[in-house]
Parts: sequence; C-alpha cells; structure tokens
Amino acid sequence: MKWLRRPSWFALLLTVAGALLFIRLGVWQLHRADEKEQILRRYATAETAAPRDFAAVASNPPVDAFPRIRVEGEYRTDRLYLLDNPKHDQRGGVEVYAPFRLRSGDHLLLVDLGFLPGNGTDQAPQLPPLPTGVQTLQGLYVPAPGVGFEMGGNALARQTQWPKTTVYLELPQVAADLGTALYPQVLILDAEPSSIYVREHTIDFSAMPPARHRAYAFQWFTFAVAAVVILLVLHRRRPSRSDKP
Repeated sequence: MKWLRRPSWFALLLTVAGALLFIRLGVWQLHRADEKEQILRRYATAETAAPRDFAAVASNPPVDAFPRIRVEGEYRTDRLYLLDNPKHDQRGGVEVYAPFRLRSGDHLLLVDLGFLPGNGTDQAPQLPPLPTGVQTLQGLYVPAPGVGFEMGGNALARQTQWPKTTVYLELPQVAADLGTALYPQVLILDAEPSSIYVREHTIDFSAMPPARHRAYAFQWFTFAVAAVVILLVLHRRRPSRSDKP
C-alpha cells in the first residue's frame, strides 16, 4: 500500500494488543448481558410453574431453572440469620433467613423469609415471631446470594447471640454454625399480602441491566476500531513534492 508507511513492530504490537483487549472486554460484556437475561427468564418462567416434588431437586437442583417447591416441616425459631443491607431500600434493611426442618430428611433447608426495611439507624429492624408447629411452605428453590469479596473471616463464628448478622451468606458457614448439614440451595417464599416481609422473586439488575452491558460492549468494540484507525492515520504516507503535479 503506497499510501501507508510501514509501522514499527512496537506500534503494530501495541495496536494489536490493545484491539484484542478491547474486543475481549466487549465480548465479556455481551456474555454478562446474556447471563442476566437468562436469569430473568428463569425467574419469569418459575412464577407460573406448578410446585415440584422437593425430593427430586433437593440435592441436585437443575442448573437451567429455578424450581417451585412445596415443603412441610417446622422452623428453628431460635436460629435466625440477618443478611445486612441488601439493595431493596435506600434506608437499608436486612434479608431474614431461618432454618427449616423438613418432616422427612436429615438436612435443614434455609428459608429466605424476605426483606425488612431499615429505620435509618444502625439497629436491625424488629423481627416478628416465627410461627410454631408444622408449616407448609411454597416458593422457589434458588442458589444462595453470592458471597462476593469476604473481609474479616467468618462473622457468624464470632457471635454468641441470635439473630446473627452477616454481610454475606455462605451456606457452609451457616451449616457449621448450626452443626448440621444444609441443602445446597435456599427457599425464597412466595409473596404474601399479609406478610410484613418484602418478597421479590427476581434479582435487581436496575443498576446494571442487560442493555447497559450491551452499550458498554459497543463502546469497547468502538475502542478497538479506533485503535486500528489511529495506527493507520499516524502511518499514512504524506505525498512528497515529486508526487505533486
């Protein structure tokens, strides 16, 4: 190409590395958008699904669906866990979890009772008493909330009074704290108008919806194109005097 000067190896490698990095970031953003859309579709499908036999999904839950289940058993009313400050309310609040002993089976099922809004202070909201005796519960059998970046070690082991508060929920730590095995996922209860708890059968992606991931992907792809264009512009051969008429 007569109009292009030969670029140095450094410029060429820098451009290729930058373009590949931008493309990789763009593809990653597209994958994140697809993952979130799949999660939202699973929740939407589960909303109208008929309850399934819990024994069929208890230890090996499906990876491509959130099964709706119905179980019978009793709450461990003296053992509650508070997931501190979930993103449901700008005032803060807690997501409340209670162990549930099924009428059959030797594992405990951790039940997500729902979200209680905070009161603008550092104190946990007042918890209503749990019902006693045999209860029939229905809801979605889903993975526990993500652990995220852990700091400070196991907070549950350092607490001696109930309810216990944590900023992340890791089922193996809860099982060790209870001294018994837990099922690998949690039950989030169906919404109930008379309940004080706020129950949502979805994940709040409002801060980063799938559309925003795709917008970022377009931005990264644009950066990749811009890197190549900059290389071409900087190495464009300027016409010499002999080339002029």
